[in-house]
Amino acid sequence: MHRAPHHRSRSRRRAGVALATGAMAASLLSGTAATAEPNPGEPGPVRTTLSIQSPPGGANVRVLVFHASATAESPTVDAGIAAIEAIGQSGPAAQQFRTEATDDASVFTNGRKLGRYNAVVFLTGGGDVLDPEQEAGLEAYMEAGGGFLGIHDAARTEPYSDWFTGLVGARPAANGPTAVQRATVEVGDRQHPATKQLPLNWKRPDKWLNWTVNPSGKVHTVARVKESSYQPGASANGWDHPVSWCRDYDGGRSFYTGMGGTVDSFAETDFRDHLRGALLWTTRLSRADCKATVDANYTAERVTRPNQPGQNDQIGEPHGLVAAPDGRILYIGRGGADSSKPVVTDWNNPDIGKGKGEIHVYDPKTKKVQLAGELTVFGNKGGGDELIKNEEGLLGIELDPDFLSNGWVYLHYTPHSRINRDTHMAERYVSRFTLDLATNRLDLASEKVLLKWPVQIHSCCHAGGGMAWDSKENLYIATGDNNSSGFSSGYSGNNPEPDFKGVSFADARRTSGNTNNLNGKILRIHPEDDGTYTIPEGNLFTGEEPDEGGGKTRGEIYVMGVRNPARIFVDKQTDILYAGWVGPDAGAPSTTWGPAKYDTFAAITKAGNHGWPYCMGNNQPYRDRNLPDPGKPLGWYDCARPKNESPNNDGLVNLPPVTPNSIWYSPQGGGVDYPRDANGVPSYRTEEQRLLLPWLKGGGQATMNGPVYRYDTASDSTVKWPAYWDGKWFVGDFYDGDQPRHAVLMDPRTVGKGGLPVHAESLKKIIPVGSGGIRNLMDWKFAPDGSLYVLDYGRGFFTSDSQSALWRVTYKGGEPTPAADGLARKGAAQ
Repeated sequence: MHRAPHHRSRSRRRAGVALATGAMAASLLSGTAATAEPNPGEPGPVRTTLSIQSPPGGANVRVLVFHASATAESPTVDAGIAAIEAIGQSGPAAQQFRTEATDDASVFTNGRKLGRYNAVVFLTGGGDVLDPEQEAGLEAYMEAGGGFLGIHDAARTEPYSDWFTGLVGARPAANGPTAVQRATVEVGDRQHPATKQLPLNWKRPDKWLNWTVNPSGKVHTVARVKESSYQPGASANGWDHPVSWCRDYDGGRSFYTGMGGTVDSFAETDFRDHLRGALLWTTRLSRADCKATVDANYTAERVTRPNQPGQNDQIGEPHGLVAAPDGRILYIGRGGADSSKPVVTDWNNPDIGKGKGEIHVYDPKTKKVQLAGELTVFGNKGGGDELIKNEEGLLGIELDPDFLSNGWVYLHYTPHSRINRDTHMAERYVSRFTLDLATNRLDLASEKVLLKWPVQIHSCCHAGGGMAWDSKENLYIATGDNNSSGFSSGYSGNNPEPDFKGVSFADARRTSGNTNNLNGKILRIHPEDDGTYTIPEGNLFTGEEPDEGGGKTRGEIYVMGVRNPARIFVDKQTDILYAGWVGPDAGAPSTTWGPAKYDTFAAITKAGNHGWPYCMGNNQPYRDRNLPDPGKPLGWYDCARPKNESPNNDGLVNLPPVTPNSIWYSPQGGGVDYPRDANGVPSYRTEEQRLLLPWLKGGGQATMNGPVYRYDTASDSTVKWPAYWDGKWFVGDFYDGDQPRHAVLMDPRTVGKGGLPVHAESLKKIIPVGSGGIRNLMDWKFAPDGSLYVLDYGRGFFTSDSQSALWRVTYKGGEPTPAADGLARKGAAQ
């Protein structure tokens, strides 16, 4: 290592002086000389001719550590230089480099010398350490393709330079903490060489900086510090608190970490690995994607037009979509009519609730929409209270695994022809139809009914509807509990009294909590070619359990205890089932009845009971109700040993234990938790709550579970989302305010066991919210080309309107950098 200390006196720049670099980029990118002009108004014209090899450095990789400071030298300098030197001398030979260190800023006006370095590390102590000509030299170096790594106080350097602010990405805020504190770093990027080997939750002591402006969305954040794990001070940034990030900047590569504020940091193995990966990219020894979470690299485009007056030629009442292997998108309309059509709500009228469940096909090759077919469904009853409106209709769509050869389409719907106007009962069907692949027309006469079961239609809501396949060609079917939430004050749906002609419509123990009922479940069957199905091994029940006299279970049940799982997804790489369901309506917790409404997401690795209507969230129990007065409470439910003692239960009394869920949120916040008593019952006092998931909140809320993205390395698509998102689970809400619209990362060690996400990334600017954006997210799936399709429900309910639309979100950031032929050495890490 060569370290050349240099101390000199020079006049400092005036506050507010901006750097004017002139037209340097064109000349420097070709490797010719460039001229840096002084700032207007500064004393004495200075002209410096600078020539930098393009790109800087070469196979003989060198790293310059620059450690000047406008004040006393930081005590971390020697430790930092030693760590970087050790990094450069270790590891595979193809990744090693030579380290030189200096505090002599004149290196930035010596083009011949500066051009030898593949990367420059700023281990500076802050302040104004470069004069205008020197800063112009650094800018020229970056324009020529150089690499920059800033560590901790480097963010305080050149405080008056907008260009340097862009280079480091953010500036420290005042009133931040100054003490060394142990905190948890969420490592969200599992692809970048600086982070892919680090723990998901990296616990370490350091000095933590807050930012005047959060850089997320303008830089690519690779790690965040979790503010709930330390005291962030008055200028805290909140749940999204970036601590390390990178970006392609001005022709070069810039990486910054706010860590490294202590001498001890540089002795940590994990922190050295973090620096090693950053240096591999900035020196051009390896490629990395530092564009994946830059908002400007995504384009959201509406691909359907508003319907023609009186027609649903483009879209029905949006309710679900699926992507075919050839890129076609099939999407369904539930059954709500055009707003100009009359809605029949009189049970004496044979046409009560009659609607059209529409199937449309969008072809991205022609950019045209075709109406493939219409099913006559029950589900067009419009709005009103829960004894008027209805959410039945065409609820789900999936394509056969061999769709491109057989054209089979599976539809989950409520046929109008099967309703009973006397008993207010209907049947739910899962049927297989054949689509003509050449004409995009659905053959309604080809229907084969695989599965059907009774549902009550006297009251709204919670119909469910989603379907998905696993890698073994098992079909998962999400069904809602079909109960009103209006008779329990918005807490547990366990009021046994309200009924219509002997069928309860407010007791989810008849449905979700019933082992002998297919409502409020996620079913799993194996469809056969002849239109029948078999039951795969590993479901929650076989249907032949002898318990309690036998005949009290259904073998189709994979998951019980869900309320309204409208959207489900199975990741075929892992066969993990991902689901979300809407909670009840209580706006606040009750010390008598239990938690406020929790909307829920769960990553499900095996068959189980997920709680409703006994327990919610991380096994927070509700209270049982007395009879004959259900307004009086009994004991709290036991999540470990739940019992179904409802008079409306025809299944087992003794139920499987409740599996806690992954994500839950209420108007009070995300992951609400409370202190518990000796019996494990939470206090349910708002003033005692903890928010385990501070990145989300509800209010009006309705979960819309999304996909897990899988990056296809073999695809040559120019619009596919980048590998950064691989393995991340997309969770969202129908509404676009404080509700979730995030990609989350689960810990493989705790997934399926109630483990919380270890990282969340906001998607609200990539999948835009607000006016002109996607306001009411109804469904979202990735297409084979790696682009994301999203259904926007519209701005009304039980109908389609001018804002009902199919959208497509594509990525335009390009490949990782540097280009494969721009690496410093052959055989370097890629």
